[in-house]
Amino acid sequence: MELCHTNFEMRSPAIEKLGQFIQEWRTHWEKSAPDYERFEHELHEQINPIECEMLTEELARYDVAVEPIEVDGVTYRQALTASETYLTAAGNVSLKRHLYRPTGRGSRSICPLELRAGIIGGDWTPRAARQAAFGMAHLTAAEDSTAQFVELEGMRPSRASLDRLPKALSAHWEEHRQAWENALRANENLPEQAQVIALSVDGVTVRMQNEGGSIQRDQPGKHSSGPLGQREAGCATVVWYDTEGERLHTVRYGRMPEHGKVILRQQIAAEASQTLAKQPNLRRVLLADGAEPNWSILAEVDQACGPASQPSVPIVDFYHACDHLKEGCDAAWGESTPRSKAEFERLKILLKEDVQGVDRIMHMLKYHRGRTKGNPRKRLETQLTYFRNQQHRMHYPAYLLDNLPIASGVMEASCKTLVTQRMKQSGMTWTKPGGQAILTLRSLIQSDRWQSAWELLRSDFTRTVTVHPLESTARSSFVQLDPSNLPLAG
Repeated sequence: MELCHTNFEMRSPAIEKLGQFIQEWRTHWEKSAPDYERFEHELHEQINPIECEMLTEELARYDVAVEPIEVDGVTYRQALTASETYLTAAGNVSLKRHLYRPTGRGSRSICPLELRAGIIGGDWTPRAARQAAFGMAHLTAAEDSTAQFVELEGMRPSRASLDRLPKALSAHWEEHRQAWENALRANENLPEQAQVIALSVDGVTVRMQNEGGSIQRDQPGKHSSGPLGQREAGCATVVWYDTEGERLHTVRYGRMPEHGKVILRQQIAAEASQTLAKQPNLRRVLLADGAEPNWSILAEVDQACGPASQPSVPIVDFYHACDHLKEGCDAAWGESTPRSKAEFERLKILLKEDVQGVDRIMHMLKYHRGRTKGNPRKRLETQLTYFRNQQHRMHYPAYLLDNLPIASGVMEASCKTLVTQRMKQSGMTWTKPGGQAILTLRSLIQSDRWQSAWELLRSDFTRTVTVHPLESTARSSFVQLDPSNLPLAG
């Protein structure tokens, strides 16, 4: 068996150059105190080549120069050697490595070095991939390549590499999504103070493109419900509260547009079910705006969680209700007139604090509907219908008395931070895989699951490479390569 690498010398040219830099820098103090920021910058420039040398030497240890080998039950034989450049957190490193190919024409080659070291997307080392993925979750590829990494003075990935990386990670995540999400939940400890679990669903439109890159248009015979190419991405939150109504922890999910938000409802149902299996006495709250599709999803999720120790509490977001109340006041007393503003403030307090608040609001809307005509009457009728349909979810004084959440601010913030801030910048259009890659990364980060999720992702890019020690040995006799006990190749 052979392992291909070169020995790293502690007296390498890079280390000697670092020593010279330190000696030369000390001479600056003979005149005056030098610029410390300049020292930080130049020291980093001197140390970076040393780090790259050591990373190259260590990465070479993962190469294999023996045959045959076996990976995932398939036998491979050595085909050729070729140079490759890899992205590390310190910068690019280049080395020669061996490629192997299975029997048969047109068979795809593999690189044992990449499989054993866990190279991601063909050219990213694990740490570099983690840093770049975290950056891509927050910034665009252009912002990453021209700003973030330049400022960090380490690796310099291309825009194309940055664009490909989240998609490569997302493909692995989607393949194992359910199992990995279950594993993340199983390893988390619920807050002991938790008394309430609140489930919310909402959506925000994103501009979509077809696979060919063009803007997605409506299907023949169907009318658009929004701007051209816009479709609704789904967002969901699961929030835990204590007895005082203080938020303890939040888990966020984001999914690209799909019919019926099928995967999104599966995710929050699984999240809630695993929580309730541990703490079955948690009180369930279903919190959303007035859109009936959202309530349909929440009702299905609630049913999937099984019987509750107490009846689940459906609550319409208080501030959405206030938006409709203001529409009614403007229709009754004039758009943003002093009287409309004053009545809105008065009625808002009634809605929140008076057990008869909803009834009084509906009485006001009926009264003014009978005294108006035309568009104001239609507007009043619309708001009256809204309050009639939602009044069973508007017992705000009772909710507050029980310290239950009455506002979906967490949900609204999630729509903004998961989707809008990253995916609705000027000129942006998305494919479903590309958008889901970003939403997955942002969901994990904002749910405080990034560390655990990365361990799952990283390990999925690593493969065991076994070698046949002797050609005459039986096919069943395979051994796993261990760089600590293999001889070096010259």
